[in-house]
Amino acid sequence: MLQAQTAEYRSQVQDFPIIDGEGYLADPYEWSIEFTEAQAAEQGIKLDTRHWQLIDIIRDKYLRLGALPPMRLVCKAANFNRYELKQQFGSCLNLWKLAGLPNPGEEARAYMG
Repeated sequence: MLQAQTAEYRSQVQDFPIIDGEGYLADPYEWSIEFTEAQAAEQGIKLDTRHWQLIDIIRDKYLRLGALPPMRLVCKAANFNRYELKQQFGSCLNLWKLAGLPNPGEEARAYMG
């Protein structure tokens, strides 16, 4: 079972990192909690503990493995079902963006949308 592990992230309260033309963070190591909070607020998403659990799991898996984690396993680890994920985040792609991860590529975007 996947578990979120706390990692240290650079916090940039005033100067947000570079985002590409599609809304993805160019460098996932430039991510900060404030970045995600600001992006979520723009979309009207109020982040709670379960949201942060999903974000932490996805970031941890991506940064450790360098690959897109299976969303089915991520949802299961955070006790979310796919319907809840879509209701809370809009899509897996939006969760990916809020987690401050780079563009996953055209093929991955096709099935994450």
